[in-house]
Amino acid sequence: MSDALTALAAELAACTLCAPRFAATATGHSPRPVPWFRSGARIVVAGQAPGMRVHKAGRPFFDPSGDRLRDWMGITAEQFYDRDRLSVLPMAFCFPGYDAKGADLPPPPVCAATWHDRITAGLGDVALTLLVGGYAQKYFLGADAKGGVTRTVQGWRAHAPRVFPLPHPSWRNTGWLKKNPWFAAEVLPALRTRVKEVMDG
Repeated sequence: MSDALTALAAELAACTLCAPRFAATATGHSPRPVPWFRSGARIVVAGQAPGMRVHKAGRPFFDPSGDRLRDWMGITAEQFYDRDRLSVLPMAFCFPGYDAKGADLPPPPVCAATWHDRITAGLGDVALTLLVGGYAQKYFLGADAKGGVTRTVQGWRAHAPRVFPLPHPSWRNTGWLKKNPWFAAEVLPALRTRVKEVMDG
């Protein structure tokens, strides 16, 4: 990792910008940013925000959602967690907490506004970016994501081969996957082929 990106990761790891916000959630937790990036990585996974398991483990996608995402990509956990190959750039680097009903709170916009430009500048040219879920798609695609996740993912060919919009791999989306069999039939084979090309390149 470059000296600048190393320093940036350390600065991010110490961030407490959202401490009052998190203290006011139903979980009442403290910030724990999970930086996972390195200059020269060929793949960037732009997701939503860490969940509770990731918050505790300090490792991104260290949960069933991560298992499903790695299956979609056709790679092993060892490959996924190789920071020389893959970086993770969520819309928020900390677990946002739960609301009073136990639902995930959205990623605070201040996180991406504070960190993303500096991190992406340090990452340099990236061969493949996966936009996982609606928050990442709206952030990176802007008007192209206004139709919602289903329409954005259906239009994946307009962004490939450098960008693939994907639904969130949460197990809560199992119903979505059953209703949209074209995703497994059309998108996943193309995604796995592209991931392999980039990983082997």
